[in-house]
Amino acid sequence: MVFGFFTHYPENSKGQALTSLMQKEARSSAEFVQIQLDTERDRFAELGERLRARPPHLALTIARGSSDHAAAYAAYLIMARLGRIVASLPMSLVTLMNAPLVASDTLAIAISQSGQSPDVIEPLQYFKKGGATTVALVNDTGSPLAASAEWCMPLHAGAELSVAATKSFIASLVAGAQLAGHWQNDVNFLAALTDLPACLEAATEHDWSEAIDTLTPANNIMVVSRGISFPIALEAALKLKETSVLQAEAFSGAEIKHGPMALVEDGYPLLIFAPRGPAQSGLIKLAEEMRQRGARVLLAAPLDVRSRNLTLPTSPTADLDPIVAIQTFYMMAARLSLARGCHPDLPRHLSKVTKTS
Repeated sequence: MVFGFFTHYPENSKGQALTSLMQKEARSSAEFVQIQLDTERDRFAELGERLRARPPHLALTIARGSSDHAAAYAAYLIMARLGRIVASLPMSLVTLMNAPLVASDTLAIAISQSGQSPDVIEPLQYFKKGGATTVALVNDTGSPLAASAEWCMPLHAGAELSVAATKSFIASLVAGAQLAGHWQNDVNFLAALTDLPACLEAATEHDWSEAIDTLTPANNIMVVSRGISFPIALEAALKLKETSVLQAEAFSGAEIKHGPMALVEDGYPLLIFAPRGPAQSGLIKLAEEMRQRGARVLLAAPLDVRSRNLTLPTSPTADLDPIVAIQTFYMMAARLSLARGCHPDLPRHLSKVTKTS
């Protein structure tokens, strides 16, 4: 079904027509990331100093949907760089089961674009009352979630009109990276963050037309990655569901042979994210194996990977590559949605703010 809501789309600074609000907002991510870096650097430095002075025994994340994928990325950074265990909180333990969770000596990080969902707000309030250090990475600083946190860290993503979150997700990734970098007080990593806006701008120019050609007629797809880039696979799969009504499932490259392999047949599409890092060689090997099994593999990897189908952008450090990778994916996903006769800005059955208890 083709939607005909728009008769004219705005243009970007280069005079190029933008095909949807989703694409326009994704393209603007660099601008808002720059604002966040400029505005919140000192506040994140203060939080980092606090966490070094009183290190929590345990950290946990509280989030849903795209925000939960951003939380998983932050968790990877914190565990890999600081050695602190990070768990994703099943919110129903607080909201439905009234479990007697020990909150002291804990860092609780809630991530939300709207800050409106009760099942994110209530757990953060619970942990704050129990003596935890509470942090809200939130776009709406006037929201109940922002008011519930000891440390409200604005995302500065600006108003987001498309239902599918793009710039707010990227801003959430950057905020998680700021938190980890300032907690660790890693001068080189923090310097790399300052280059992100330029890297995000460059990431919008990569041509993923081959993915559009492959996925326009597709009924399903596996999105695969591993390690710190796995949250990007989760986010990509979610956006393919939301904006293209495509049955997309994300799997770790380490798990795909434990059952999902049975789904692979001739022509079955796989999108494999293989950015730099220790997981890359295994993902490239997996791509070749899947091709030999007849799968239609879209291998997204940096320029130096000769077997790639899609070029992944890079950043000053591999730990930030997932942020620019999802920027390139978003630009493709907005075009794919239109190619499939969908409306990327108004996914069916969805609304911008989801409130669950």
